[in-house]
Amino acid sequence: MKHHTKRWRCARLAALCCALAAGAADAKPIAYANGWSLMAEYGAGTMAEGQLFYAPTHWLSLGGGLVELEDEHDRFDRRIAYARANVLLKRWNLPGAQGNLFAWGGAGRATGRDFDGATAVANAGFQADYETRRVYASLRSDLQHSRHFSHRIDTLQLGWAPYAHDYESIASWLVLQLRDYTGGLYSGVEPALLVRLFKGPAWVEAGATSDGHLQAMVMFNF
Repeated sequence: MKHHTKRWRCARLAALCCALAAGAADAKPIAYANGWSLMAEYGAGTMAEGQLFYAPTHWLSLGGGLVELEDEHDRFDRRIAYARANVLLKRWNLPGAQGNLFAWGGAGRATGRDFDGATAVANAGFQADYETRRVYASLRSDLQHSRHFSHRIDTLQLGWAPYAHDYESIASWLVLQLRDYTGGLYSGVEPALLVRLFKGPAWVEAGATSDGHLQAMVMFNF
């Protein structure tokens, strides 16, 4: 049943990728003022997450998400629903480049196989990124903490574009991702090689980890 559920999640995400590919927005917790951001991410064997946020201004977004975490040896899992606020702390507009620093915090409830009932969870994190039309780098850290567990996911991405894109063309990137899971979810750092495409309001990213597992993310701003 567990493997069937994983295949079903993968199929749903693949369908969403195809739907969005026809639609550039950067994968940031705040995209545009007075806009919505919808995101779905899937990492086979470790995580699946969906988020929806509304930004009343260019420096703040409010919303929530649902994340499912499971350790690589199938000993435990987590299902966490949360509400949170994202804040743009600093933006650097440079000639031909941009840098951003975001932080977020929130709270939610979680259930899991290794404890009874539901437990309160605190969520906190940050993202720092820098990009030009040819180079991209980001560092993201996201913490889910409760009295039963504490899991932090640290993600470093380094991207290179084979050509400089503009808003009217499809942007193509090759991205190296290094991800570290704490709290017993995964042993060591998980590398992945991804292909990223975005145009207009849609962003699609997919590839594989060094273990051959699917890693994918889609984001849509409207």
